[in-house]
Amino acid sequence: MKVLVVDDEKLARERLVRMVEILDDHEVSGIAESGDDAITQAIKLEPDIVLLDIRMPGMDGIEAGKQLATLATPPAVIFCTAFDQHAIDAFNVNASGYLMKPVRREGLMKALAKVSVVNKVQREAIIGKDEPPYARSRTHISAKTWRGIELIPLADVKFFQADHKYVTVRYEGGEVLIDDTLRDLEAEFGDRIVRIHRNALVMIDQLEGLERAPCGHYRVRMRGVEERLDVSRRHVSGLRRLAQAL
Repeated sequence: MKVLVVDDEKLARERLVRMVEILDDHEVSGIAESGDDAITQAIKLEPDIVLLDIRMPGMDGIEAGKQLATLATPPAVIFCTAFDQHAIDAFNVNASGYLMKPVRREGLMKALAKVSVVNKVQREAIIGKDEPPYARSRTHISAKTWRGIELIPLADVKFFQADHKYVTVRYEGGEVLIDDTLRDLEAEFGDRIVRIHRNALVMIDQLEGLERAPCGHYRVRMRGVEERLDVSRRHVSGLRRLAQAL
């Protein structure tokens, strides 16, 4: 099987190349130093497997993994990273395997042995074209901040609110901007989340009830949140029923 090695660190690339080249059934078909280079090389070389780092300048491994999945014949992606599997899951990217750095030969051999290439047609046949973007819901929400990539436990999330093209997640520790859209969040967490307005989603387990504002419209109360969010008229009746069932 053809393997593309992607890492911005020369020593890490060379180490992975050496480990792959000693395997009988695998060969290194190319190397790349960035996410952009990985996409270019994947289109050109059509590898079966991509060993992909996450922290890289420019396009990182997460975005590269998402773009690799859109290719006509997508390669299997194995992340080689300092992040654990829960962190990778939080990024909403399909992966065939995860290897913690520093990568060990035994772990690499096991990961490669488990990998099977699934092309786009086969994938659609397996999961169905109409399935939501996320086959399984996450336990954490990822956010890129000045401190790096932060992982927010879903259990700590209070609500999501959109402002034009940005979405803010409010959680017990504060609030951050995330890349997800409200539509995608609603599709993924449909049984745990409720829309109260065209620009807001609230976690059901954080709801305390409805209250009427002095001006006449309704607002929701949430556990541990002083702020009250407006409820649009079309969602009032549904929220009433939900509040009564809580």
